[in-house]
Amino acid sequence: MDSEAHQGETRQFEAEVSKLLDLVINSLYTNKEIFLRELVSNASDACDKLRHAALTQPELTAGDSEFRIEIVPDQAAGTLSIIDNGIGMNREDLVSNLGTIARSGTAAFVEQMNADKDKSGDMALIGRFGVGFYSAFMVAEQVTVSTRRAGEAEAWEWQSDGRGSFTIAQGERAGRGTTVTLKMREDAKEFLEPFRLRSIIRKYSDHIAVPIKIKEGDKLETVNQASALWMRPKSEITSEQYTEFYHHVAHAFDDPWLTIHNRAEGTIEYTNLLFVPSTKPFDLFDPERKHQVKLYVRRVFVTDNCPDLMPTWLRFVRGVVDSEDLPLNVSRETLQHNPILARIRQAVVKRVLGEIEKKAEKAPEEYATFWENFGAVLKEGLYEGGENRDALLKLARFHSTTDEGGLVSLTDYVGRMKEGQSEIYYIAGDSIAALRRSPQIEGFVKRGLEVLLMTDPVDEFWLQTVHEFEDKAFRSVTRGGVDLGKFKAEEKEGEDEKSAEEAPAAADIDTLVAAFKATLGDTVQDVRVSQRLTESPVCLVADDSGMDLHIERILKQHNQIGDLSKRVLEINPDNGLIRALAGRAAENAADPLFETAAQLLLDQARILEGEPLPDPGAFSRRMTELMAKGIAAAA
Repeated sequence: MDSEAHQGETRQFEAEVSKLLDLVINSLYTNKEIFLRELVSNASDACDKLRHAALTQPELTAGDSEFRIEIVPDQAAGTLSIIDNGIGMNREDLVSNLGTIARSGTAAFVEQMNADKDKSGDMALIGRFGVGFYSAFMVAEQVTVSTRRAGEAEAWEWQSDGRGSFTIAQGERAGRGTTVTLKMREDAKEFLEPFRLRSIIRKYSDHIAVPIKIKEGDKLETVNQASALWMRPKSEITSEQYTEFYHHVAHAFDDPWLTIHNRAEGTIEYTNLLFVPSTKPFDLFDPERKHQVKLYVRRVFVTDNCPDLMPTWLRFVRGVVDSEDLPLNVSRETLQHNPILARIRQAVVKRVLGEIEKKAEKAPEEYATFWENFGAVLKEGLYEGGENRDALLKLARFHSTTDEGGLVSLTDYVGRMKEGQSEIYYIAGDSIAALRRSPQIEGFVKRGLEVLLMTDPVDEFWLQTVHEFEDKAFRSVTRGGVDLGKFKAEEKEGEDEKSAEEAPAAADIDTLVAAFKATLGDTVQDVRVSQRLTESPVCLVADDSGMDLHIERILKQHNQIGDLSKRVLEINPDNGLIRALAGRAAENAADPLFETAAQLLLDQARILEGEPLPDPGAFSRRMTELMAKGIAAAA
C-alpha cells in the first residue's frame, strides 16, 4: 500500500455528481425523511448480495451469518449511523459507487433538472437516477462511510461534505459491512429521536427482509416485520406497502402505475411482484438496455442482471421474481440455458402484457400516458418478433390524421376503414406536427382515409418485419403505387369543385411532365402526375419497390448507406402554379423558365422532406432570379 493511501486521498466528484448534489441540498427534496429509506434500502441490497455470494463462498459469512441493519442515533454527538453487515466495499467500490454516476445520459438529464428545478421542485427527478445515497446530504453537513468488503482484510473510510470533493483513506473496522455516519444539520435534529426513526422505518421499510434494529439507550429494538413482502398474501398488503416496496426495489420516487402480484403453482412454482412505473426513467434508452427485475430463489437474492428473465423491451418493469424450482447455487452461465427459467419468463411476460391490456381497457386515458412513456420500448418487441407479437400489436397506439390529439389502436383503425380499403396507411417522420403538414397525406385526408403518424425511430424497423394486422397490409404513403382513384374525395361544406375551364388539359400536363423530365434528368427517378396531392404543387415519393423515405434518411444519418436513392417527383395538376406552368408549356415547351421552375420545385419538395439541398447557392440564385422577374412583370 502506497503512503498516499495511508494518509488519505482527496478526489473531486464528477461534474454531474456535483451538480446533482447541489440540487439535492438546495432545491429538490421537500420530504427529507426519504434519506433514511434510501440508506436502509442500500444496506438491504448489500446484505442480499452477500447472502448470494456466500452460497459459493460460505467463508464470507463465517462467524456472522445473521444479517441485520442497525440504526444508531447519538444525540450528544449529533450523529446518525446506519450499520449493516452486508458485502461491504473496497477502495475501488467507494470511488465508483460514491464518486461517480456511471450511467449514460446522466449529464443531459442533470442539465434538464437544472433547467426545471425552479418550476417543479419535484423530488421524483433524483429518483430517476437511482442514486439515493446522495439524499444523505439533505440532512447531513458531513457524511462518513466506513466499510470493509467481505473476504478482505483492509477497511476504508470515505468522507465528504457534499461540496465538490471527497477523501478516501484506510480505516479500521472489526468485520465486514458498511457504516454510514451522518453529522446532522441543525434543522435535521428531529431524525435523532428514536420514535421519529421508528415511524419512518415502519412507513417506508417494513417490507425489507433483513431485521432493522434501532438503538435506544442500551437496547436494540427490531422495528420491521423482516419478511419478504412478495410472499405475504395480497389481502394482507396495503397499497401503501406495495408503493414503498416499489420505491425500495426500483430506487424510484414515483408511484407505480400498475402492480402485478401473483403466485404460480403447478409443475413450476414461482412468485412475482412486478411494477410498471408511472414516469419514464431518464435512462430508458440506455444502449445497454438491461431490465431491472431481481431474481430470487426461495427468498435468497440471486441476481439483478439476468438477461433471460425478462426481454429488453420490458426493461421499464421493476420488481422481483422468486422461484421455488431453480437450484439455489445457480450460476449466471447456467441460467442462460435453464429450461425452467425460460418457462418462467414466458409466463411472466404473458402475465405482464395481459395486465397491461386490462388496464388499457379499463382506463384508456391513463393508458395513453403509459403509451407515451413506454410505447417506443414495447415496439422494440414487435421488431424482435416472437410469440408476443400479436399481443403487442393489440397494445400498440398511434396518433393519426383522424384523431387530432388522441391515440388509436390498430383494431380501431381497421374497424373504421373505408369500403374498398385493404391497407393500413401510415407515414413516418420526426414529429407529429410535421407529419400533419406533409403534402403526401393531402389526398388521403381529402378522401377521408386515415393515416397513422409514426414518429418513433423504431417504427420504421418493426414495420419492415411486421407486414400486416388482421390481414391488412401496412402501406407507407410516401411510396408510389398507392391507388387513390377508387376513393371519392369528401367535399367540405362551402367548397366548390373546380370548373372544367380551370382544369388544365391532359395534353398540357403531359407536356409539362416531359419538360420537367428533360430538365431534371437523372436527378430524379421519374416525374409523375399525383393522386395524393390536393394543395401542394409537388412532393417526393419513393418508388413502389424502393425504401421508405424516412428510414432511408435514418440509415443515411447513421452511415448505414451511401447516397440517398433517387426520388419520384409527383406534381399536382390542380395546383394554381402547376396549371399556369402547364398552360405556358402548351405555348412554348422550350421556355427556359421550365428549368428554373423544375429545379426550384424539386428543392422545395426536398425541404419539405427535411432533406439537405445539394446546392443551396444555386437554389438561392434561382429564387432571386424568379422574384426579380415577378417584380418586374408586376411593375
